[in-house]
Amino acid sequence: MSLRLAVPSKGRLQEATFDWFGARGIILRRTGSGREYAAAADGVAGLVVELLPASEIARDLASGRIHLGVTGTDLVNEKIPDPGRDVHSLAELGFGHADLVLAVPEAWVDVNTVDDLDDVAARFRRRHGRRLRIATKYHRLVRDFLRVKGVADYALVDSQGATEGTIRNCTAEAIADITSTGETLRANRLKILEDGLILQSQAELFLSRAAGWTPGARAVLERLADTLALPLPELA
Repeated sequence: MSLRLAVPSKGRLQEATFDWFGARGIILRRTGSGREYAAAADGVAGLVVELLPASEIARDLASGRIHLGVTGTDLVNEKIPDPGRDVHSLAELGFGHADLVLAVPEAWVDVNTVDDLDDVAARFRRRHGRRLRIATKYHRLVRDFLRVKGVADYALVDSQGATEGTIRNCTAEAIADITSTGETLRANRLKILEDGLILQSQAELFLSRAAGWTPGARAVLERLADTLALPLPELA
């Protein structure tokens, strides 16, 4: 029986993931031509490696199609309705750090906190007859954050890319997006609210509780965990 591990399909996350496993005795390598999303592993018998986009890894962890996956904290919490039930973090990998934050135009000099944004949103609705728009691709996380903060007069606008530009393009009044340095926000004359940190994210190695944990899959997992020196949770 094999154990299915999904890792990011390209870019710095893939390179860092390969390095992380390699430093611990598991060699991950791409196979085939450079355009093929295929990989293999040396160091643990029965380990099958898949290359997938990080968002698909989160989805496949939830469905149980894969046993293990490397993806971001943000994607797991956004894509999986109940991550505490469906997945377990085996390790924080120490790379891919980014913060999901709430940001507004720098020109809003009197808006520095979420409470300030709440006041502006209420006034905006009275003045314009519609809700203040917040552009994001993290609908679940932003909605939960604003509910806890007591903010109600807003509408989420879906943005799957170049979210920082939505304010300049007049398609949103505020944004919630991932940032690692804040440079892109500053370049677009945006500022992070003082209490606008929604989630701190990094790459993690997640285990799917929904996967088919046959005796064979468990045996491969135990060998892998022993090689990586990772503790394992109880599996049903």
